[in-house]
Amino acid sequence: MASSSEQKKYDCIIIGGGHNGLIAAAYLAKRGKSVCVLERRPMLGGCSVTEELWPGYKVSTASYVVSLLLPEIISDLQLKQNGLTILPRVPSSFTPMRDGRHLMLGADKQENFDQIAGFSKKDAESFARYERVLEDVAMHLEPVLNQAAPDLLPLPSSWRRIGMGKKLRDLRKGWALRKALACMEETIPEGIELLTAAARPVLERWFETEVLKTTLATDAVIGAFASISQPGTAYVLLHHVMGTAGGSRGVWGYVQGGMGALSDSIATVCRQLGVTIETECEVDQIMVEKNQARGVLLRDGRELGASVVASSVDANLTFNHFLEEKDLPSPFRAAVNRIDYSSATAKINVALSELPNFTCLPSTGIAPQHNGTIHIGETLEEVERAYDDAKYGEPSKNPIVEITIPTSVDRTIAPEGKHIMSMFVQYAPYQLKEGLVWDDIKEGFADRCVERVAEYAPNIHQAIEHRQVLSPVDIERTYGLTGGNIFQGAMNLNQLHMMRPVPGWADHRTPIRGLYMCGAASHPGGGVMGACGMNAAQEILRDRIA
Repeated sequence: MASSSEQKKYDCIIIGGGHNGLIAAAYLAKRGKSVCVLERRPMLGGCSVTEELWPGYKVSTASYVVSLLLPEIISDLQLKQNGLTILPRVPSSFTPMRDGRHLMLGADKQENFDQIAGFSKKDAESFARYERVLEDVAMHLEPVLNQAAPDLLPLPSSWRRIGMGKKLRDLRKGWALRKALACMEETIPEGIELLTAAARPVLERWFETEVLKTTLATDAVIGAFASISQPGTAYVLLHHVMGTAGGSRGVWGYVQGGMGALSDSIATVCRQLGVTIETECEVDQIMVEKNQARGVLLRDGRELGASVVASSVDANLTFNHFLEEKDLPSPFRAAVNRIDYSSATAKINVALSELPNFTCLPSTGIAPQHNGTIHIGETLEEVERAYDDAKYGEPSKNPIVEITIPTSVDRTIAPEGKHIMSMFVQYAPYQLKEGLVWDDIKEGFADRCVERVAEYAPNIHQAIEHRQVLSPVDIERTYGLTGGNIFQGAMNLNQLHMMRPVPGWADHRTPIRGLYMCGAASHPGGGVMGACGMNAAQEILRDRIA
């Protein structure tokens, strides 16, 4: 742990050393601000961490791929010059089938056409247009989404008094959003549908091939406690054509050395810029005086002063644990307490002696089917039934599993000839029905997940050497994510854009002067994007408090 004077004062203190917190710190330090980052865990990165769970196995224990990381952040902070290497995944996805067929998709449009045409020529032609529509919507919306959200709702003045300068900025942002929609021209109806509708009816209107619809649909609900028939789930389909971190639009990548290498590269830049970083340093309280943030009180009794405190942890922890009740207006606190943290995600990390050998596409070594996301689930009905179990408080009897095998691309993270397999699982509800406790049932649930994989790759049982099972409760305990929600709050329609984290406070500011939100609890939300941290830093600098 780094040492710090008892009376040390900074321009800004960042709570939480995840990628967003580190990015905010770097941008502030670049502008000459003295910054201190405080991280509760022994390692930096939040969910973007690499941990050696077993000798020689360097596992991305939580987040596992990078796609949405903004190119301007990579460039501004010179992350590639400071250790960041992103390895593209080719192809992007593989879905095995019980009848011996499979579906493989990637960036090559002709190969996608040929793969889908094996099921339906009509769908192959539709898929090309579907991707064009998604890319068009994403291209026009990205500049609008990747900035602090405007507060456009006509809320009462008692909720928040907004100055004329901010009102004008918000109006400009609202106009920019309108112009972005107008630029879509004939794709506007489809664009609006993607932003608001349920994934299932959208996909069923586009395609007739069940395995294609299911491959796309599982991506729409990964990490969410939502049915594919729930309005708003189509929005996440856009994430899969956003971002260029993998080398081109929509291509996702692995970080060489695991996701922790991304966090390490940002931390390296921070230290070069003079940022003080403390690990194993737990914040007990945000100190407030006359509605102005004054610093933090640490669990070890130290007080660190700052005119700006920026929290990269979720809204529940920030406002309900670090502040006293008197510090916040009651309507704001009530809004915070309405935030939905529903979660249904489990993560299983596995060390393998050999790669899964899929019955539909046998191989003796690393093959294309191991590179991207492997989807275990063939029909929309399977996805719906898996959700039905969870909505009544039970883990899915036949869970939907998304697998990644980073060692198929990155050979630096496991012993020679060995592999790491990550299983991201739906649906594992945080809130279980009476009589069920995650600590008691998680290993049995993991067994079910392995059985699901074994339906398609029977050798998986003998290949497993070690495994780590993270239930939603474990995710909450380990990473400080309320309800085990990996996005710091569900990304439902009522918790996006100008309503994130709560209506009236979408611009990273809070009712307390000098206290800001810089993590995924703020717009644009979850994912390894970095926009939350970058945009928060810009708003802090705009206010000229630090």
